[in-house]
Amino acid sequence: MNESNESLALDEPREVLREIGMIARCLDSISNVEFQHLNLSRGQYLYLYRICENPGIIPNQLAELIKVDRTTAARAITKLESDGFIVKQPALGNKKNKVLYPTAAGLEAWEFIRREGVHSDQVTLNGLTEDEIQTAIQLLRRMRHNIEVDWKFVKKGGRRSYMDNDE
Repeated sequence: MNESNESLALDEPREVLREIGMIARCLDSISNVEFQHLNLSRGQYLYLYRICENPGIIPNQLAELIKVDRTTAARAITKLESDGFIVKQPALGNKKNKVLYPTAAGLEAWEFIRREGVHSDQVTLNGLTEDEIQTAIQLLRRMRHNIEVDWKFVKKGGRRSYMDNDE
Protein backbone atom coordinates (compact mmCIF):
# COMPACT_ATOMS: atom_id res chain seq x y z
CA MET A 1 0.00 0.00 0.00
CA ASN A 2 1.54 3.32 -1.00
CA GLU A 3 1.54 6.40 1.25
CA SER A 4 -1.50 8.09 -0.36
CA ASN A 5 -3.55 4.89 -0.09
CA GLU A 6 -2.49 4.52 3.56
CA SER A 7 -3.58 8.08 4.26
CA LEU A 8 -6.94 7.45 2.59
CA ALA A 9 -7.43 4.24 4.58
CA LEU A 10 -6.72 6.09 7.86
CA ASP A 11 -9.15 8.90 6.98
CA GLU A 12 -12.06 6.64 5.96
CA PRO A 13 -13.31 5.92 9.51
CA ARG A 14 -13.37 9.65 10.25
CA GLU A 15 -15.22 10.24 6.99
CA VAL A 16 -18.01 7.88 8.08
CA LEU A 17 -18.61 9.89 11.25
CA ARG A 18 -18.26 13.20 9.39
CA GLU A 19 -20.91 12.13 6.89
CA ILE A 20 -23.24 10.93 9.66
CA GLY A 21 -22.71 14.23 11.49
CA MET A 22 -23.39 16.32 8.38
CA ILE A 23 -26.58 14.40 7.63
CA ALA A 24 -27.74 14.81 11.24
CA ARG A 25 -26.97 18.55 11.25
CA CYS A 26 -28.75 19.09 7.92
CA LEU A 27 -31.85 17.30 9.14
CA ASP A 28 -31.74 19.09 12.50
CA SER A 29 -31.39 22.51 10.83
CA ILE A 30 -34.27 21.79 8.46
CA SER A 31 -36.43 20.57 11.34
CA ASN A 32 -35.70 23.59 13.51
CA VAL A 33 -36.83 25.89 10.68
CA GLU A 34 -39.81 23.73 9.67
CA PHE A 35 -41.09 23.50 13.26
CA GLN A 36 -40.74 27.18 14.22
CA HIS A 37 -44.45 27.77 13.64
CA LEU A 38 -45.17 25.09 16.25
CA ASN A 39 -43.25 27.17 18.83
CA LEU A 40 -40.91 24.28 19.57
CA SER A 41 -37.46 25.28 20.76
CA ARG A 42 -34.39 23.74 19.17
CA GLY A 43 -34.45 19.97 19.33
CA GLN A 44 -37.68 19.72 21.32
CA TYR A 45 -39.38 17.96 18.44
CA LEU A 46 -37.23 14.89 19.22
CA TYR A 47 -38.63 14.68 22.75
CA LEU A 48 -42.20 15.26 21.65
CA TYR A 49 -41.88 12.66 18.89
CA ARG A 50 -40.62 10.00 21.28
CA ILE A 51 -43.27 10.80 23.89
CA CYS A 52 -45.99 10.49 21.24
CA GLU A 53 -44.51 7.19 20.07
CA ASN A 54 -44.25 5.95 23.67
CA PRO A 55 -47.12 7.43 25.70
CA GLY A 56 -46.53 6.83 29.40
CA ILE A 57 -42.73 6.83 29.09
CA ILE A 58 -40.79 7.92 32.16
CA PRO A 59 -38.24 10.75 31.85
CA ASN A 60 -35.20 8.50 32.44
CA GLN A 61 -36.29 6.17 29.64
CA LEU A 62 -36.82 9.16 27.36
CA ALA A 63 -33.31 10.47 28.10
CA GLU A 64 -31.87 7.02 27.36
CA LEU A 65 -33.86 6.76 24.12
CA ILE A 66 -32.65 10.14 22.84
CA LYS A 67 -29.13 9.66 24.25
CA VAL A 68 -29.01 12.78 26.41
CA ASP A 69 -28.33 13.27 30.10
CA ARG A 70 -31.25 13.43 32.54
CA THR A 71 -30.76 17.15 33.23
CA THR A 72 -31.04 18.03 29.54
CA ALA A 73 -34.13 15.85 29.21
CA ALA A 74 -35.68 17.39 32.33
CA ARG A 75 -35.28 20.91 30.89
CA ALA A 76 -36.88 19.89 27.59
CA ILE A 77 -39.72 18.07 29.38
CA THR A 78 -40.43 21.08 31.59
CA LYS A 79 -40.56 23.36 28.53
CA LEU A 80 -42.83 20.98 26.60
CA GLU A 81 -45.11 20.77 29.62
CA SER A 82 -45.25 24.54 30.15
CA ASP A 83 -45.97 25.04 26.43
CA GLY A 84 -48.89 22.59 26.62
CA PHE A 85 -47.48 19.81 24.43
CA ILE A 86 -47.25 17.15 27.15
CA VAL A 87 -48.53 16.38 30.64
CA LYS A 88 -46.70 14.67 33.51
CA GLN A 89 -48.75 12.32 35.61
CA PRO A 90 -47.91 10.13 38.61
CA ALA A 91 -47.19 6.56 37.57
CA LEU A 92 -49.68 3.94 38.68
CA GLY A 93 -48.28 1.99 41.60
CA ASN A 94 -45.39 4.41 42.15
CA LYS A 95 -46.46 8.00 42.72
CA LYS A 96 -42.80 9.16 42.86
CA ASN A 97 -42.30 8.27 39.20
CA LYS A 98 -43.84 10.53 36.62
CA VAL A 99 -45.04 9.36 33.24
CA LEU A 100 -45.29 11.55 30.16
CA TYR A 101 -48.24 11.82 27.81
CA PRO A 102 -48.88 14.08 24.81
CA THR A 103 -51.75 16.56 24.97
CA ALA A 104 -54.10 17.19 22.04
CA ALA A 105 -51.77 20.05 20.99
CA GLY A 106 -48.81 17.68 21.28
CA LEU A 107 -50.49 15.08 19.09
CA GLU A 108 -51.39 17.72 16.51
CA ALA A 109 -47.78 18.95 16.40
CA TRP A 110 -46.54 15.36 16.27
CA GLU A 111 -48.63 14.66 13.17
CA PHE A 112 -46.89 17.52 11.35
CA ILE A 113 -43.46 16.40 12.66
CA ARG A 114 -44.20 12.83 11.58
CA ARG A 115 -45.12 13.94 8.04
CA GLU A 116 -41.93 16.03 7.82
CA GLY A 117 -39.95 12.99 8.97
CA VAL A 118 -41.45 10.80 6.26
CA HIS A 119 -40.54 13.44 3.69
CA SER A 120 -36.98 13.76 5.03
CA ASP A 121 -36.59 9.97 4.94
CA GLN A 122 -37.70 9.92 1.30
CA VAL A 123 -35.33 12.74 0.30
CA THR A 124 -32.37 11.36 2.28
CA LEU A 125 -32.79 7.80 0.99
CA ASN A 126 -33.59 8.78 -2.60
CA GLY A 127 -31.83 6.51 -5.07
CA LEU A 128 -30.97 3.79 -2.55
CA THR A 129 -32.28 0.27 -3.05
CA GLU A 130 -34.13 -1.60 -0.29
CA ASP A 131 -31.03 -3.77 0.18
CA GLU A 132 -28.82 -0.69 0.54
CA ILE A 133 -31.22 0.82 3.06
CA GLN A 134 -31.26 -2.41 5.09
CA THR A 135 -27.47 -2.63 4.97
CA ALA A 136 -27.18 1.00 6.12
CA ILE A 137 -29.56 0.33 9.02
CA GLN A 138 -27.59 -2.75 10.09
CA LEU A 139 -24.25 -0.94 9.91
CA LEU A 140 -25.51 2.16 11.74
CA ARG A 141 -27.03 0.01 14.50
CA ARG A 142 -23.72 -1.81 14.95
CA MET A 143 -21.91 1.54 15.16
CA ARG A 144 -24.45 2.82 17.70
CA HIS A 145 -24.09 -0.31 19.83
CA ASN A 146 -20.31 0.08 19.73
CA ILE A 147 -20.35 3.68 20.94
CA GLU A 148 -23.14 3.16 23.48
CA VAL A 149 -20.70 1.25 25.66
CA ASP A 150 -18.46 4.32 25.90
CA TRP A 151 -21.47 6.66 26.18
CA LYS A 152 -22.78 4.79 29.22
CA PHE A 153 -19.30 4.65 30.76
CA VAL A 154 -18.69 8.39 30.30
CA LYS A 155 -22.24 9.22 31.39
CA LYS A 156 -21.47 7.52 34.73
CA GLY A 157 -18.36 9.67 35.20
CA GLY A 158 -15.79 7.48 33.50
CA ARG A 159 -13.03 8.82 31.30
CA ARG A 160 -11.96 6.97 28.20
CA SER A 161 -8.27 6.23 27.73
CA TYR A 162 -6.96 7.18 24.30
CA MET A 163 -4.35 5.08 22.66
CA ASP A 164 -2.24 5.91 19.67
CA ASN A 165 -3.93 4.15 16.74
CA ASP A 166 -0.80 4.34 14.60
CA GLU A 167 0.85 1.42 16.39
